[in-house]
Amino acid sequence: MRPPPRLPLLAAALLTAALPGGCDPEPAADDDSAAPDPGLAFPAGFLFGTAIAGFQSDMGCPTLGREACDDPASDWFAFTTSPETVSSGGAYLSGQDPGVVGPGFRELWREDIGRASGELANNALRLSIEWSRIFPEPTDGAADFEALSALADPVEVAWYHEVFQEVRAQGMEPLVTLNHYSLPTWIHDPVGCHQDLDACSPRGWVDRDRTLAEIARYAAFCAREFGAEVDLWVTLNEPLQNAVFGYLLPGEFRSHPPAVTIQQEAARVVVDALIDAHARMYDAVKAEDTADADGDGEASSVGVVYPLTPIVPADPEDPLDQQAAANVHYLWNRAYLDAVALGEWDAGLDGVKTHREDLAGRMDFVGVNWYFSLLVSGLEDSILPDFSPLLTINPFEFGYGENLPEALAEQLRYVNEDLGLPVIITENGTPDPQDDGTAPAYLVENLLALQSAIAGGADVRGYFYWTLTDNFEWNHGMDVRMGLYAVDADDPQKSRTARQAAALYAEIAASGAIPEEYAAP
Repeated sequence: MRPPPRLPLLAAALLTAALPGGCDPEPAADDDSAAPDPGLAFPAGFLFGTAIAGFQSDMGCPTLGREACDDPASDWFAFTTSPETVSSGGAYLSGQDPGVVGPGFRELWREDIGRASGELANNALRLSIEWSRIFPEPTDGAADFEALSALADPVEVAWYHEVFQEVRAQGMEPLVTLNHYSLPTWIHDPVGCHQDLDACSPRGWVDRDRTLAEIARYAAFCAREFGAEVDLWVTLNEPLQNAVFGYLLPGEFRSHPPAVTIQQEAARVVVDALIDAHARMYDAVKAEDTADADGDGEASSVGVVYPLTPIVPADPEDPLDQQAAANVHYLWNRAYLDAVALGEWDAGLDGVKTHREDLAGRMDFVGVNWYFSLLVSGLEDSILPDFSPLLTINPFEFGYGENLPEALAEQLRYVNEDLGLPVIITENGTPDPQDDGTAPAYLVENLLALQSAIAGGADVRGYFYWTLTDNFEWNHGMDVRMGLYAVDADDPQKSRTARQAAALYAEIAASGAIPEEYAAP
């Protein structure tokens, strides 16, 4: 995810004023009058959880040491620890923190899972498997599960089994992401490709055929190995981020490995590879996960996580801004999802689609990450015509806008009606480092909008707050604090302290409803 802007101070003040003492809500009295307003209640069986990701959470262990907790086979590890990328004056790592300074979930996982289940009353947890941990060495040519098992790291496989079993033992449904950005270094050399994309090897998603074959093998292995513990699977997290922030932007805006400057042809290859990757991973999971872990009659439900984003014209009266907003909405919100959900593939990213049966029908839900809006100003012509003729935006007037919960219903309608799929809100959250009431206000504002959309007919199955604890926010390092629990990175024990939003979220998750004092007048 990308860190969102903060909620407007006025909205924060208004919403947090309802919190007694500006902090935790009062416990409800045990009588009929304390029953939640049915209009604010979520459907039965609704999933309330938090979301974490392996590379962002695992490292930084208090006592186990770096050898036990680091992930040196990960491209993001190389990217965040190599002098060629770190010592760049902040162009690639604005936080200047290597991944080794994370919250240490690798060691503290039992306690963190207990916090999610016990203190937050959650019934679900989103987490990821790191491909580089399961297969630190190449899997090329491994023909079947037995061959893959011989190559898999047995310690890592056993650890993930323990984690998933503990999640279930704590009464939570695991929602497992197979690829949350990072790739093994035997798939992608992020430092070499940063220095010379044409000459480097291996080139990750640019080496389309090899990467597709190997990620399908990886997905198949995980589905067979962990299928008895996991039914909810995500193939890819925010796939287009890899193309945009890795290949299409200049200067300091490059944040994902290999962080090269405006490589339009490579970016197009990466976008197509990420479309095909979902389809191949979906097929692999469906074929290999035959165990029904939760007893609902379905062995697996497989989706992709995507950051649906309201696109707002900088000047609503300017025809160029209106057209730019429409173009960016199509390119960012629709082109990828139309391809992976409906098989409507836009090879030229020009609005002309071709139906592909090898893509169609390979989606059981869409995981929606919901954070902020984007403001765009228009130009007559595309700024990157080799990538897309529709990219008619002024890059000097492009920026993040406010969180727009009122726009959520429209995006949910697109997924439910146009794609014909249910939604899980897989990430939603905001930085609140000073614990000043920003996160509780943000949580309520967005959950009210979500509940209103559900009451209006939206098919939404769950909500996951980003994130459980402060973590390594990619190129921002530990500088962006979004956890329900603050992590003291200077404390050798990586102690956790609950922020105000934790108590509020626990009350909502436990009751299945938003407290009545937050209802609109």
